[in-house]
Amino acid sequence: RGRAYRRSEGRTAVIWPLEVLLYVMLVAVAIIALSVRDLIAAVAALSVFSFLAASLLALMGAVDVSLTEVALGAGITGVLLVGGISRMHRRSVD
Repeated sequence: RGRAYRRSEGRTAVIWPLEVLLYVMLVAVAIIALSVRDLIAAVAALSVFSFLAASLLALMGAVDVSLTEVALGAGITGVLLVGGISRMHRRSVD
């Protein structure tokens, strides 16, 4: 089984409250990223979303996928989006 499971007194206990908390935080951050007008703030929210998704993946035992998500989702994508936004208007038009 993955690392999200631990042995205690001969039975397997699932760390489900932490998973539920991460899922709720993912939804909240996604709503925040869609609702902010400042594009830099939206990129920051998407980076937080990526970090939370990576935390959830690591909790499930997919550490390699988690590290890839952190490197690509929060790292490279965030830098590229901030670089693109710096070349245009920072506020959303709509």
